[in-house]
Amino acid sequence: MTITWHPGSQREQPRATRARVLKVCVLATVLSALVAAPLGAQVVSNRQASPTPSFSVGITRCTFVDPTRGVLNYRKTPYRIISTSRTLVTEIRYPTALVSNGSTEIAGAAPVAQSGGYPMVVFAHGYDVTPDTYAPLLDAWASAGFVVVAPIFPDENQAEVAAQGGANTEDDVINEPGDLAFVTREVLQDSLSPSSSCPVLDGLLNPSEIALAGHSDGAEAVSMLAYDHGLDPQAVNYAALRTGIAYRAVLILSGALDTYQSNADEASRPDLLVVHSLVDTCDPIRNDVQLYNTIHQSNKWFLALLTAHHLPPFDGVDVAAFKLVVAVTTAFLQTTLEDESLATPFTTLGNEDPSVGRMFTGALGPSLVDAPRLEEHCALN
Repeated sequence: MTITWHPGSQREQPRATRARVLKVCVLATVLSALVAAPLGAQVVSNRQASPTPSFSVGITRCTFVDPTRGVLNYRKTPYRIISTSRTLVTEIRYPTALVSNGSTEIAGAAPVAQSGGYPMVVFAHGYDVTPDTYAPLLDAWASAGFVVVAPIFPDENQAEVAAQGGANTEDDVINEPGDLAFVTREVLQDSLSPSSSCPVLDGLLNPSEIALAGHSDGAEAVSMLAYDHGLDPQAVNYAALRTGIAYRAVLILSGALDTYQSNADEASRPDLLVVHSLVDTCDPIRNDVQLYNTIHQSNKWFLALLTAHHLPPFDGVDVAAFKLVVAVTTAFLQTTLEDESLATPFTTLGNEDPSVGRMFTGALGPSLVDAPRLEEHCALN
């Protein structure tokens, strides 16, 4: 199928092109409000929650410290070390008892026990934001019965970007696959053995049902951990980082192939879902089409959004696109992690409203022969 480009589609204002374009650009005043919001509070009132939740969402934060890797100061040339360890404050969303008082998240609520534990989604946020930016999407997954583990990355979260005085810290994305692997192992260990530092995890996870998901820079980090065969900054092969972790599914949300690394198919071949918009001017869709087309396996799908932009399909601002993303990604997770037989397959869901998005499967992603090469530009939604 060829997607026809509609000349009337909205375009953002141009910006200077740079080597890495995976950046979530949100005004600092909005981000400050998000970060300052109390843990468990709704972030933005007009964002959409899961349409038919099975659970309410409990939320907590746990801190994991990796003493083997450091954090850089990008204000200095050459770069200097701020810290010899990487402290990863991690938001954990999990199913809790369903309440009817309209609460989106309940801080510190007791989880609903499930025999064998819940499937887990390890989520990587984009540049200059935090996981709270994606609260509506992460809450939708948790309310459907998934534990969502979202580390806040050193150097790339909003507070630390600001603390470095506007320095471009985005190259630290190459350390994030290590962060994701480290946090995954830590939470699995705390689920297996009770931990005083993160007691909510006790018995909470099913170690054989794990998905990796990320948006923008976070999606690039996820693709590196899932597929790259080059070396990270500590000279550890990315393939070694993922050894022993049973990732069964990968979700790339407005991401890209890391062309600086060697890329190869994995023997495990986790199910892959890519979601990207034709009119994303912050990270053009061609970047994810390139990634998708290099993964040589049959169990992969590409949801092409037609009119949404970079962040709104994932933070709930674009209501129609967000609704489709929630439906498709949740069904994808239920199918791939829990082997559920759904009344409406996620491939069908992706094509239910052709004015919002279209689903592709097979060797190649959407053809972009009719799409112009948009000038790359990031702006508020």
